[in-house]
Amino acid sequence: MKAPALILALTTVLSGCSGDGKDPKEPNVIGPAPRAADGTILDDRSMCNVEGRNDVEVSETAGPGALQPNVRRVWQVFGTGANRRRVLHCREIDTNLDGYKDVVRFYNEEGQSKEERADTNFDGNVDTWNVFASGRLAEVKHDRNHDGRADEWKVYLKGKLSRIKRDTDFNGKADVWEMYRKGRLERMGVDVNGDERVDRWDHDKTYRKRIEEERRMKEEKAERERKEREEELRKAAEEAF
Repeated sequence: MKAPALILALTTVLSGCSGDGKDPKEPNVIGPAPRAADGTILDDRSMCNVEGRNDVEVSETAGPGALQPNVRRVWQVFGTGANRRRVLHCREIDTNLDGYKDVVRFYNEEGQSKEERADTNFDGNVDTWNVFASGRLAEVKHDRNHDGRADEWKVYLKGKLSRIKRDTDFNGKADVWEMYRKGRLERMGVDVNGDERVDRWDHDKTYRKRIEEERRMKEEKAERERKEREEELRKAAEEAF
């Protein structure tokens, strides 16, 4: 199956598995955050959770297009005096300027990204989770029907997409698997009987053939180089005598 056909097959599976009345919900966008008489936001639904902590420092800034601060950064403070240092602990943003924070990113003690959560449809609920390893994106979980639980999982290796698992009928069980190589869809597995096991694999034969050809050429090159080294050693040995 060629790549376009493989993608078409995936589209057919995704559309065909969601006809049980559990289609993704329409976005339920909430109104602007309530404000006090002076314009101060009463509750911006902060996700940084720094209340009552005395080991952090907080700054508020206004990003592009914002008339009031919509970006909050929280630094964790370590040590005192000459040994005092700050490390970014949490950053959250109100991206649509409705007064509510809808994206938050957490950092580890080295200041590397650890996790990011986002409310992408602005309904007040997190629907996307990005997980980082050593500061690089490792996994993305997405709640496509906004029922509060993930139904799509993307795994990254060395920053590149490696595989995707999907629950297309939103019953809590994965039923579609996609495997990627060098960022390109190589094969797709489908569970047709609901046992969470692949019943059918669809392959991109053209792509697989090219990968196998590249592997064969590398092996042949390595073999040629080995023989050339052996020949050089043999000649060197003859000249020595």
